[in-house]
Amino acid sequence: MSHPAHLQHHFSDSQQQHESSKLGMWLFLVTEVLMFGGLFCAYAILRAWYPEMFFHAHKVLDVMMGSVNTVVLITSSLTMALSIHAIQNNNQKAGVKYLTVTLILASVFLIIKYFEYSHKIHLGQLPGKFYTFTGIEGNNPHLFFSMYFLMTGLHGIHVVGGMAVIYWMMRRMKRGEFSSEYYTPVEIVGLFWHLVDLIWIFLFPLFYLIG
Repeated sequence: MSHPAHLQHHFSDSQQQHESSKLGMWLFLVTEVLMFGGLFCAYAILRAWYPEMFFHAHKVLDVMMGSVNTVVLITSSLTMALSIHAIQNNNQKAGVKYLTVTLILASVFLIIKYFEYSHKIHLGQLPGKFYTFTGIEGNNPHLFFSMYFLMTGLHGIHVVGGMAVIYWMMRRMKRGEFSSEYYTPVEIVGLFWHLVDLIWIFLFPLFYLIG
């Protein structure tokens, strides 16, 4: 009996393949949440120990840059969703366009982060023993920047990884591999990208809006 080209041999039909793939992605996202959850707990403990220092340290962060990056990432999540909607309606051209915009927005996010990191490195606002800045009140301000670079840096790695798979989906979409009958990989990548967006929505107020 003939079957669609995208259907793997160990699945009985496309619906089972679609649901199994999404379940696998959700399980992977749970591990991501657990990983960041541990970091959020560490942040909460350190902030409880050094509330005054965290308050003063957050003032050296650029709220405008953080706000722009928040808008950029939320918008990229929208364009990602629009690309999925487009391919579900057999509009490959629009799907590619929205994925391209998503990649551009992700690049803007990383560029802004680069300028933020560069400024902090220049001032010596670095983690642990590399911290040399002297303009923050309170004890152990290097702990704030240790958490800042760890959590935003890990998030940045996820952004880069997401960009790589989005680009891969875009190439495949250009070749006509996706349609209303088969769009599971694009939808799965969309789930990952939404998680990247959601994590930043938590990181932004925790670091930039403490006061």
